[in-house]
Order: sequence, then structure tokens, then C-alpha cells
Amino acid sequence: MAAMRVTGCNKPGGAAAASAAAAREGTAQHAMARRAIHGAVGEARAAHARLAKQQHMQQVAAKRVRHGGLRKPSACARTAGRDVATRAVIRDGAPLDRPLRVAVVGGGPAGACTAEVLAEQGLETYLIERKMDNCKPCGGAIPLCMIDEFDLPPEIIDRKVNRMKMISPSNREVDIGGTLGPNEYIGMTRREVLDKYLRDRAEERGTKVVNGLFMRMEQKEGPQGPWTMHVNNYDKGDGRTGLPEEIEVDVVVGADGANSRVAQAIDAGDYDYAIAFQERIKISDDKMKFYENLAEMYVGDDVSPDFYGWVFPKYDHVGVGTGTVINKTAIKEYQKAIRERAGDKIEGGKIIRVEAHPIPEHPRPRRIKGRVALVGDAAGYVTKCSGEGIYFAAKSGRMCAEAIVERSQKGSRMVGEDDLRVYLNKWDKKYWPTYKVLDILQKVFYRSNAAREAFVEMCEDDYVQRMTFDSYLYKTVVPGTPLKDIKLLINTIGSLVRANALRVVEGANVTFGKRGGSTA
Repeated sequence: MAAMRVTGCNKPGGAAAASAAAAREGTAQHAMARRAIHGAVGEARAAHARLAKQQHMQQVAAKRVRHGGLRKPSACARTAGRDVATRAVIRDGAPLDRPLRVAVVGGGPAGACTAEVLAEQGLETYLIERKMDNCKPCGGAIPLCMIDEFDLPPEIIDRKVNRMKMISPSNREVDIGGTLGPNEYIGMTRREVLDKYLRDRAEERGTKVVNGLFMRMEQKEGPQGPWTMHVNNYDKGDGRTGLPEEIEVDVVVGADGANSRVAQAIDAGDYDYAIAFQERIKISDDKMKFYENLAEMYVGDDVSPDFYGWVFPKYDHVGVGTGTVINKTAIKEYQKAIRERAGDKIEGGKIIRVEAHPIPEHPRPRRIKGRVALVGDAAGYVTKCSGEGIYFAAKSGRMCAEAIVERSQKGSRMVGEDDLRVYLNKWDKKYWPTYKVLDILQKVFYRSNAAREAFVEMCEDDYVQRMTFDSYLYKTVVPGTPLKDIKLLINTIGSLVRANALRVVEGANVTFGKRGGSTA
């Protein structure tokens, strides 16, 4: 065949035909080359586009890391440009290739103690607080067990109170504290000092503290998707409204107080709340010596129809306040009455700060939903009768964090509602008796001035004082002895009978209030 093709070229006109064939073949090869070049250029452009997109995504991810997980809202963040790995829906219990991310809303004792435990165990933790110098109207009393349990330094304790005066509606005074040991006391703190210390310690453990206003939260990918927290960051922007930013997390802990926005987001339900009102009063050094290690509690319809008034010593002033649930609109009248009852002990003092705040009266109907938990005041952990909340706030935050750490295996697995309920079950089992006992005491002894007189009279008994202080200082319902409990019951009945008789005989003289002489 090769010979035939060669021979053919020697025929007449064979050279022209060969030339034409070669031209056609060259044209075809040139076209193929053009198509190959165009294809290679197209592929190169596509590869360049893919590389540019990949580099863009890497820059976005790097920017997230540099900003601690904070992102400005943008169209890119809400569309296909999002980091799909970060946004992925993850089932409960699934392993994670990154630390579990938790946002704690509220920087008081509940939030700070939650964040401290989480960060210390390696979880990615954000603590959102709108007001770093918050001065909550609070007596500031903390039990001895909290000082040891939460390793609080002595410099944040303003006063060590080991004496108290209970003052009845008729101004009968009973001294309390004789049963305390030499090293037993109630710590008096200022909330702005205590809260800052706890927040700073949480930050030292690795918490990312965000000074901003929490606005709202949403799950864009459904119940097993991440939570997007919308925050106005005060450290950015104009300092007043803050710069809107987003924080993406797996779990949310609401520690944002009685008006909790986190509680609203999970439809946690309403509860009764008290209004607490306090004035910080600077008094002379001579008068301050009287309150050096002494606190006063006043009961009576004049200072509160369902609570008590207080004078608690601070570093260089006294906190004078009261609270009520059933007559909130009259809170300033009750505050005026507590100042009058304190009388010349605070006379001439200068009011240096006025504070008011809602205080919950009972736990919320819902405290857990999905991957959201409530702690502290947001959950409703304030005791009746005493109105105490600081220790229970800190303790609930710590217990919630410990449950998250345990169930997530130190942040390596996703947690869900069942995991968070571990905290709730332990809490209710441990503290339900305390709340129930104090609820009963309030219903029995705060219902009338006669009952309050009986309550103050009971406080003279050493057995009552020991039981009360042991329960308060160490946060347990102390079991009594049967014989002494029977004696206490008899004395209680006797006190109530005598107080009611006094109410009938003396009438309006039982109280110093301004309710038309009513004693009930």
C-alpha cells in the first residue's frame, strides 16, 4: 500500500492532488489546534475562578478566627458564600471536629460562673454582657459556703457580718448571731465588684467576653442547626448603639436576669416578680461604726406587705432597701418607710446611688428547650422569704456548665435537650426542699403584722437561730431533733396566738405604716 501511494504521486497531476490533500490536512490540524487552545484557555479561566473562590472562602474563615467568631451581617453570610462546614446541621450526640461553641448571655454571677467552667474545659465560650459596671439593687449578702466553694478572695468582701437585728412591726428588736462560731459570718459585697471579679476570672480561663447588647437569636437551619446570636457590640461603632454583629454557636445559656430575652426566645413562660429598690447612703464614720459587722432587717406592712426592708453595711456606706410583689406601684412609699424606721442611725446621710430591679419570685415554667438552658434569675432561682439569689445564681450556672462539659465529653460531641436536663434534674433534686420550706415560711409569717411579730419573737430562740444560720450559711435544710422540733412547733403556735391577741388589743399601734391604721 505504501508503494502504491508513492507510485501514485508520479502519475500526471499527482503532485497537485497531493498538495491539495496536504493543505486540507493542515487546515484541519489548525482548527483542532485552535479548539484545543480555546479549551485550554477556558479550563484555565474556570480553574482560576475556582481558585479565587477558594481563596475568598479561606479569607472569610481567617477573618472569623481573627474576630473570635464574630461576623458582621452581610448578604454573603446569608447565602451560598457561608461556611457550610460551620453551618452544618448536627444531630445530638454526634462527634465534632471542633470544640462545642456556647454563648452565655448575661455577665452576672450566673453567667460568669457558667462561662468560667466551660472555657476552662476547652469549650469555645462567649460571654455577652451589656453593662460591665452594673450595680444591681441587691443586699449583696453571700453565705459562707459560697466564699469557699467559689474561691472568692477577701478583698471583694466589704464586711463580715456576724450580728443581725430583726425588727418587728412594733419595733421590737431581737439580736441574732449568738450561735455563730468565731469564723462564721455572712459576707457583704457590692455587686459591681463581685460581678467584675467573676467575669475577669472567666476571661482568664479563656472566655471571649463581648461588651454588647443581646438583641435576638435564631436557628436558620432548624432545631439541630446552630444558633445565630445578634448582638450590638459596644466596643465597636459609636459606643452607644454598638456595631451589629453575629455570633454563631451550638448552645445558648440564658443568664440575663428577670427580663431575660433568652427566656422570651424559647417561650419560657411568665412568673411573678418583685420590685427591689435600694438607696446607697453615705453616713458619717461614727454612724458607720454601728454597722461595722451588723445588718438590720425590718418587717411590717409599712416597709413591705410581703417582704422585708434592710440596712446592710458596705465598704464605706450602707445599702437601704425594700421590695414587694403585690404592690409594686407603692415601692417608693415603702422605701421612705424603711428610711424612717432606721431613723437617726442613718440620719444626715447622703444618697449616693438609687437602684431598682425586678426580682423573680419562683422558677419559670420552662427552663430548658432544645439546646438552650436558663440559669440564675432568668430561670427564677430567687428564694422566697429571704429573697436570696446570688449563691443560687452562681451555683446554677456552675451546675449547668458541668452538665454541658460532661455530656459533650469536654466539647467533643454535640449536646441536646436531654443532656441539658441532667443539670435541671440535679438542681431540682438538691434545692427543691429549700425553696419549698422558704415558700411555706413566707406564707405563714409574712401574711400579717401579727404573724411578723410572732416570727421576730421566734428568732430569739437559740435553736431557731442555729437552724436558720446553718441552713443559710451552708445551703442545706438542716435536720432538727424531734424533741426540739416539737418544742419549736409549740412555741410557734404560742407566738402566733399572742401576736393575734396583741393585734386585737392594740389595733393600729402594732404598725408604724400608713395604711389607715390597718394591722393586717
